[in-house]
Amino acid sequence: MSQKQQTWFQKIESMHPYQTLMYLGMFGSGLIFLFLTVAFLASGYGQMDGLGFKMPRSFILSTLVILFSGYTVSKMLLHFKEESIKKVKNSLLSTFFMGLIFTALQLMGWKELTGMGVDFKGLPSGSFLYVLSGIHIFHLIGAMVFALIMVVQYSKREKDQVQHLIMLTNPFEKMRIELFTKYWHFMDFIWLVLFLIFVISF
Repeated sequence: MSQKQQTWFQKIESMHPYQTLMYLGMFGSGLIFLFLTVAFLASGYGQMDGLGFKMPRSFILSTLVILFSGYTVSKMLLHFKEESIKKVKNSLLSTFFMGLIFTALQLMGWKELTGMGVDFKGLPSGSFLYVLSGIHIFHLIGAMVFALIMVVQYSKREKDQVQHLIMLTNPFEKMRIELFTKYWHFMDFIWLVLFLIFVISF
């Protein structure tokens, strides 16, 4: 047992600080969503039946969009191994635009909720729909900002053959792509769980 614990600590110590920060951030975010989801389920969500609540179509469409974004972001590491910075950048841009579309659809979903009479002034369970989806958007926007920064960097380096070669052989760059991919998939997973809870609850 002690040997297993030692191996586990050794793995943590060998991690890059960025990896440690991201995993801790994901763990913290997961706890936030968990506590809010439990609060949502305990808020008497069944009372919304009388409001004629239906899952907003925009939420359904946004779910399809974020599923597709999981596919585009997974291509980044493959393109990096193919040593094609242009393809990495294109996959990153596609993922970014999928994130924009997802965010726009979420806002449209809020408008649909308001049209159903679900707002912050009504039942607590209705407010949690906004809070949970809003916090998810906030986390996703952070990843989108980082995606733009990476796109700008790739655009500069792909024009310089030396910088292009250095980046392709840099383990740190590969780690950045891996971390971004994992974080994006984590956001995908969080929304899918929330969406399924919303569907089952109503």
